[in-house]
Amino acid sequence: MGRKVDARMCRPDAVRATQQPDQATPARMSAQLWQWGAESLQFLPQRALWRPEGRVLMLADLHLGKAEAFQAQGIPLPSDADGGTFNPLLELCHQWRPQQLIVLGDLIHARVGLTPRLRDNLRALPDLCGCEVLLIGGNHDRHSWMEGLPQLPSQALGALWLSHAPESPPQPHQLNVCGHLHPTSRLRSRSDHLRLPCFAYDELGSRLVIPAFGELTGGHDCGDRYRTWLVADGVIVPWFDPLPKNQGRRPAA
Repeated sequence: MGRKVDARMCRPDAVRATQQPDQATPARMSAQLWQWGAESLQFLPQRALWRPEGRVLMLADLHLGKAEAFQAQGIPLPSDADGGTFNPLLELCHQWRPQQLIVLGDLIHARVGLTPRLRDNLRALPDLCGCEVLLIGGNHDRHSWMEGLPQLPSQALGALWLSHAPESPPQPHQLNVCGHLHPTSRLRSRSDHLRLPCFAYDELGSRLVIPAFGELTGGHDCGDRYRTWLVADGVIVPWFDPLPKNQGRRPAA
């Protein structure tokens, strides 16, 4: 299952998650294993994080209702009622069959985007995903109420400190796992460049930032401070060694 490295009313089309025996599906084979102390984690090319212990699926920054929020401000952004985010989420839960889904903040984009249709879908989310759903409150979730999804504070899970924005863990042995930054890495050549979402690890800050899961989300270059794993064409690509600054980053092979 991949190499080991130390250090989605929208009426979703995807089938709901069901409990079945584990299988070595192509999606599982493309996961990137990563070890931090006693914590074994897997980076998924669907821009989510898997913790085998407890069968926990983590993702961040869905920004549901973003198109509707823009429309309310007079910006004619097309909308598929969040199908482009809901359906991949349900497919992911069907593939991995988590016991718990933890959203690390910004489940929605703004309160004005919480249409009755979106509220119905969020209310049904645990049933559709086939597991318990927890929400660590993010800045975009603030001042919004979603039935069955109370906004929780940052909290520990094993040796992990889960938060929306980056935080300093309260204990020195903890790894902060967060979202909020929408990390990307830019690959450059002399004639072109490409920006890709990534998992980003800050060794000095004991922090792992996971990419934004939502379809309508931008990204920010995380720079050379982080070790990065790129999300590209359904695979995870470790990307540790940028070229000297005057040459830019090495182009993808």
